[in-house]
Amino acid sequence: MGFIMEGLDAEAYDREYKDRDLLSRIITYFRPHLGIMGLVALLIVLNSVMDAAFPFLIARGLDQLKGATDLNETIWQRTSWLIGAIFLSGVLSWTFNFYRQKLTARTVGDVVLKLRQDAFDAVMARDMSFYDQFTSGRIVSRVTSDTQDFSNVVTLTLNLMSQVMIVMIVVALLVFINLRLALITLAIAPVVIFVALAFRRIARYTTVQARRVLAEVNANVQEAVTGISVAKNFRQEQRIYHEFKPVNAQSYRLSLRQGLTFSSIFPILGTIAGIGTALIIYFGGMSVIGGMVTAGNFYLFIEGINLFWFPLTGIASFWSQFQLGLAASERVFALIDAEPRVVQTGNQPAPRLQGRIEFREVDFHYTAKEQVLQDFNLTIQAGETLALVGHTGAGKSSLGKLVARFYEFQGGQLLIDGQDIRTFDLLSYRRQLGIVPQTPFLFAGTVADNIRYARPDASDDEVLAAASRVGGGDWLDVLPQGLATAVGEEGRGISMGQRQLVALARVLLQEPAIIILDEATASVDPLTEAQIQEGLDVVLQQRTAIVIAHRLSTIKSADRIIVLRDGQIIEQGDHAALMARGGHYAELYNTYFRHQSLAYIESWRKEKVGYVKED
Repeated sequence: MGFIMEGLDAEAYDREYKDRDLLSRIITYFRPHLGIMGLVALLIVLNSVMDAAFPFLIARGLDQLKGATDLNETIWQRTSWLIGAIFLSGVLSWTFNFYRQKLTARTVGDVVLKLRQDAFDAVMARDMSFYDQFTSGRIVSRVTSDTQDFSNVVTLTLNLMSQVMIVMIVVALLVFINLRLALITLAIAPVVIFVALAFRRIARYTTVQARRVLAEVNANVQEAVTGISVAKNFRQEQRIYHEFKPVNAQSYRLSLRQGLTFSSIFPILGTIAGIGTALIIYFGGMSVIGGMVTAGNFYLFIEGINLFWFPLTGIASFWSQFQLGLAASERVFALIDAEPRVVQTGNQPAPRLQGRIEFREVDFHYTAKEQVLQDFNLTIQAGETLALVGHTGAGKSSLGKLVARFYEFQGGQLLIDGQDIRTFDLLSYRRQLGIVPQTPFLFAGTVADNIRYARPDASDDEVLAAASRVGGGDWLDVLPQGLATAVGEEGRGISMGQRQLVALARVLLQEPAIIILDEATASVDPLTEAQIQEGLDVVLQQRTAIVIAHRLSTIKSADRIIVLRDGQIIEQGDHAALMARGGHYAELYNTYFRHQSLAYIESWRKEKVGYVKED
């Protein structure tokens, strides 16, 4: 049950907004469209007048027919204008409503477009710690589902304006016809509004819960689809299905509860309105019998009552339905307003970097209970290739993430060419960073598209030149269509080694000043590793490189090796010096790298010369 309820929990960045604040925030999105909204308001008034005119015309016709002596003459002479007036009011009502709906749809579309752009821009601006803490499926739900719910309520709000206008016109008409009956009608109206407002808190609560569990469904489905290959490898499809069922069932129950909440209000309001209509018919009928009200006015009053109750119940129930939009906008605005953890103190454009990196007394932790670096000091000279080794959790990847400014450090200084990294404009700074992860991610498209991702304006010749610098370009001959080969979703259409080669070519095209390399050769075969290593020799020349090393070949070629343990430097030097010292590095080498090297030689011999080991 705990797993099911997890989807109902608020995210850490969620916040509660007052309705007044939400409405004020929503109105800001409509300010650029005030001219169109003014025209829509005018069309709403005109459309409401035409709708209210219909029963008035019928009533006037009834009163004129009452005094007629010649029925045929009356029908022709006294109702011809009525037929024309009714036809004209119908045509005008349709015309006004058509353009109102057209302009409304355009305005709502523009508003939702801007809101969704702001939400997506906020998603792109969030730092990596945000994505470590919150699932992508829930984030996607806010950008897509919640903005769509917001648009539906905006449309409802504009329709509400029409209903308000109709109520105002009808109230004036009812007072004009018969003040006593109008006061009876208006006395019942507060009851309708009170009942509707009583639903407000319930509707808001059920709506928020339904949106949260829907986000959990989206997250569950996205995770299942993303990891489908792993699930099939271990034959866990049924397990994924059984994990999805309770989440989906919870979504069903909350959606049903939400639907019942909204649907129950209309019968209740309809009952109250029916009671009010019955009272009006009774007192109005007695007035007709007593001669105080004409038959035409009584008909007009009854039709006016119907016109009055429908928009009034719509207005009253609107406050319950409006909670759907407020809850959706609250979730979207919470995403937009989420406080970033990575905060820059300046935004000056980064000059062409030399690549000197200094960690000065740096403290860093992912969570309060997970201290990674404490009083950490390290200087990496410009153009130096630094290899980081150590057991899992030693802090190797954290150093690269801090240099990339993906995470905020809590104490000390991180200087790039003597300047605080927090003073740079991150966009210009990261343009001079080249990052090659251990498991590269490729976007759907061709090999050339993914290489050009670093520099969208790069020409075909530049893309080809960058690709050819990796392993001499021999790997391109293996691809079915060379650079035009489609990589498929997440690059699944090509091998892992080829993905690494594409990722490396992408960095080469970027020509960065600093390279962060999470051992691009860790998951590839020896032949591909040789191609990558050849490309690395080119790209690392005269550039600062931080290499999280997994392979002996990369370690040996580094200018300096840093050995980390529990976020502290315990040894440093080149391979020969560290081996001679016989410390922690020598231990790592003898227990890990030496066996890895032997396995590499064995694999290379099998692939290159067809060697088969004898029993």
